Amino acid sequence: MVKSPQSSATLKQKTTVHWVVTIAAIALIFDGYDLVVYGTVVSTLLNDPTQLGAIGPATAGLLGSWALFGVMVGALVTGAIGDYLGRRKIMIAGIIWFSVGMALTSLATTVTAFGGLRFFTGLGVGALVATAGAVVAEFAPKGKRNYYNAIVYSGVPVGGVLASLLAIVLLDHVGWRGLFLIGATPLLFLLPMALVKLPESPEWLMARGRTEQAQAVSLRTGVPIIAPASTGGAHVLAPVVPETKIGFRALASKKYALPTLLLGLMSFAGLMLTYGLNTWLPQIMSTFGYGKSYSLAFLLVLNAGAVFGGLIASVGADRVGAKRVVSTTFFLAAVAMVMLTLHLPFGILLALVAVAGVGTIGTQVLIYGFVSNYYNAAARGAGVAWCAGFGRLGGIFGPLIGGLLIAAGVQNHIAFYVFAAVAIVGALVTAFVPLRNSETHLATLAAESATVAK
Repeated sequence: MVKSPQSSATLKQKTTVHWVVTIAAIALIFDGYDLVVYGTVVSTLLNDPTQLGAIGPATAGLLGSWALFGVMVGALVTGAIGDYLGRRKIMIAGIIWFSVGMALTSLATTVTAFGGLRFFTGLGVGALVATAGAVVAEFAPKGKRNYYNAIVYSGVPVGGVLASLLAIVLLDHVGWRGLFLIGATPLLFLLPMALVKLPESPEWLMARGRTEQAQAVSLRTGVPIIAPASTGGAHVLAPVVPETKIGFRALASKKYALPTLLLGLMSFAGLMLTYGLNTWLPQIMSTFGYGKSYSLAFLLVLNAGAVFGGLIASVGADRVGAKRVVSTTFFLAAVAMVMLTLHLPFGILLALVAVAGVGTIGTQVLIYGFVSNYYNAAARGAGVAWCAGFGRLGGIFGPLIGGLLIAAGVQNHIAFYVFAAVAIVGALVTAFVPLRNSETHLATLAAESATVAK
């Protein structure tokens, strides 16, 4: 049986998308590994001054923050230059940057060097977190963009779980330096994979007015850009005037200014909940009578709920629009956290923790997809970078707020109420984000389907 050109093009596009998603997902798995591995070795550094010198709890906390500041700066810098340089260059540079940073960190012998290298590594992490969403949005088919985005950004919690499990198995054998060296291994296998299998985005090339290059990449990868009906769906590209406002300049335009503010606040709330719960959930639950043996169970359920629940929610986002689904998951997080303060059976508590994972970490995954698909190619990289960078402030404040509440001696269920309030604010902010044409179309289809069902 001879395949039609259309079938061949579809197969070619699927192959390209699978490679792009695989490369981006692996990159974010190691990003998640990088951000969590420090927490798995901090006790070793605290208890053994021969490693980096004498370190107290305050210094250890500061060292942990340096990587987060690096991610924030890296994401914002990427937003400033990513829409000019292209997705492929930023992804490859990010893989090299954070891999080298992890390798150099494993060689650090002083607190100052370790902290500086954690910041350096965070710059590469920020570049990848900010670019991955743009890459997926420009390669994935329209009906599956949120789903593929969820696969990619779920790599972050998966990487966190990987760091925890490898620390349990290998820390006593390879030490903290060995664990950091593992974080550098993408330089050996992911970089060659990206160099060979990661193309430049045809949509980005078109936005920059490089029509001939866009057409060549489109034909080679099977990723369509413009397919007028008169061409029968062929990859025929009309000349395009390049966008005059690119990157952050585009975000400040009348078209995007208000949505950018609201999307940034959404990400701020999502990352505040993500880092706040990951940091303080075991401690808060311990005050309800659950000892240290339950800590890993709660965190694993929280992150597993985020991964699996986020993937399921992303399918709904592709069908009815990400705005509706994000508002819903924020609300579910608030309900779950309030119910966690009740004296319920352990099995029900675990289920609520899983729902909280969907509504916090899973919501942040959906937000990245929402943002990636909201902007056009000229502003997409900056838009995702803005949300990753500004949102990272929420990631910094989340653990601080939880710590301040506990240090102040307030009743521990109050911390859950505070986080629930943040989730409600996130849901309200999401509700005010103006719909783009694609979201309006999905909302209309959903309403029509509901009417037919009745």
